[in-house]
Amino acid sequence: MITMERIDFADLQVFLTVLRCRSFKLAAIELGLTSSAVSHAIRRLEARLDARLLNRTSRAVSSTALGQQLAEKLGEGFDTISAAIETLDAPGRNSFGALRVNVFADAARLLVAPALPIFSERFPQVRLSIVVEDRPVDITAEGFDAGMRYGHLVPEDMVAVPLTGAQRWIVVGSPQYVEQYGVPASPAELVKHRCIQLLLGNNARYRWEFDSPEGGISINVPGHITIKDTETTISAAKAGTGLAYVLESRVSDELAAGALVNVMPAHSSYGEPFHIYYSSRRYVHPALREFINIIRSQHGLQALPDLHEAGQDASAGSVRP
Repeated sequence: MITMERIDFADLQVFLTVLRCRSFKLAAIELGLTSSAVSHAIRRLEARLDARLLNRTSRAVSSTALGQQLAEKLGEGFDTISAAIETLDAPGRNSFGALRVNVFADAARLLVAPALPIFSERFPQVRLSIVVEDRPVDITAEGFDAGMRYGHLVPEDMVAVPLTGAQRWIVVGSPQYVEQYGVPASPAELVKHRCIQLLLGNNARYRWEFDSPEGGISINVPGHITIKDTETTISAAKAGTGLAYVLESRVSDELAAGALVNVMPAHSSYGEPFHIYYSSRRYVHPALREFINIIRSQHGLQALPDLHEAGQDASAGSVRP
């Protein structure tokens, strides 16, 4: 029988970090250890358990069936420990541990970056990691405490918290483009223009959407250039490549400076707010509530009640202001 005295909790933490990062090197960087120390910790743990926990190749690290089973049990155990610590009325308890959040690029620029100075000042002991990517992500499987996406992209089994109001989408072009090609009078006239195609995180081309008195309409616009990145799309539009369909808030500076023009001010579409979401079946990091409230306050929304109570009351839906 394996006794707890023979198991080093630090080795268990190393194991979970390696599995989450899928890399000995990345785990070492996150833990502040050498790659050799991480490798020794894993070998020590496997030797004590007399079992192989990780499959290693030159390119990737993955868990064995036994390793995955251990990771799930350890996750439950560490969540219980975190919950126990949260019940203590101790100085600095809200600054405990690491917080990992997966966000898409526009949210990183518009929501996360402005919130970081305040969060950093309030929680200097929290190791906050922001991973920016637009692909669909299983935040639980990949070891994130929370994710940020538009509301309609949040998985149904997650607790979703709105961070902003509805977002307005508009069509923009450069003054040079407008001078050369004119502006479309209606969405139907977009077929006569050069449009920069928008590629979604799942690699599907996006149909431009517009609100109308008869209801929403979507148009498959023409264009031989397709871009997946918002920053590049905006740069291409500023250079006169074509018209772009973007968040109004994302190009507010360019509009104010005259580098871009809203070419169809009478036609736009209001979409889902930005949301942050987390698992209803997992203990919520104590600093996450404050991170959420910093962002909400910067966008004119009220602070949330305690996330643990909110999560219990809304385990399969949104937490509303």
